[in-house]
Amino acid sequence: MINTNLKFWRRELSLTQAQMAEKLGIKRSLVGAYEEGRAEPKLATLVNMARLFGITLDALVTTDFSKKKNAKAAAQLQAQNAQMAADTSNSRPGGNLRILALTVDREQNENIELVPQKAAAGYLNGYADPEYLEELPKFRLPMLGSSGTFRAFEIAGDSMLPIASGTVIVGRYVDDWLNLKDGTPCIIVSSKEGIVFKRVFNRLKDSAMLALHSDNPLYSPYQIDVEDVVEIWEAKAYISSTFPIADLSLTRLASIVLDLQQQVSTMKKV
Repeated sequence: MINTNLKFWRRELSLTQAQMAEKLGIKRSLVGAYEEGRAEPKLATLVNMARLFGITLDALVTTDFSKKKNAKAAAQLQAQNAQMAADTSNSRPGGNLRILALTVDREQNENIELVPQKAAAGYLNGYADPEYLEELPKFRLPMLGSSGTFRAFEIAGDSMLPIASGTVIVGRYVDDWLNLKDGTPCIIVSSKEGIVFKRVFNRLKDSAMLALHSDNPLYSPYQIDVEDVVEIWEAKAYISSTFPIADLSLTRLASIVLDLQQQVSTMKKV
């Protein structure tokens, strides 16, 4: 049913093959091949199709929506999805609904794709392309749980010390930017800044801006227009081969305090 339903839903959404390809993050020629049955979409693409059409993956591959009785239900789904899209877009300054591309393993568990430093520039062009994501290294961290979609980014620079350059930050996808709490460490993907790791201070309601702060005081805070933001991933874990350096001044201070406490305890006994 995939080729039949793809053609049906493309007509229902009044999209050309090129427009459909853009929404799915694939090449236009693939849309034609899928509709003609000359190729079969990868699982990640099927997931994106189901999300775009507002139907389950099972319905996409088993239900013939071109039949009259199913077409009526499809029209209702389309209206509901259009309203949901309008509500979501209006609730977030600069918000635009889009399908989040992802990959899964053989057991249908979502992978964590790793975006290394050398792939950072390419990610800005390929973040919505399932075929691009398929080429990235992948891993899983069961301890993160199954709630949310995660992606990992290798950061560069010293703006977030003591987290060193080369550290891999694992982030959870944020789809509701308005409720981001001030000071939340995030990976921000934007058209102008590329991929950066900063603490976010939410200014969306007042000025449609995000204020980005570094943990390293040598770097000044700056603001970014929400219209330039592509993705936000809330930092949930990090992987590093560099262990944090102990603050020796604090260690010495703790030792002095301990000595004073022992002296006071001795004096009390006397």
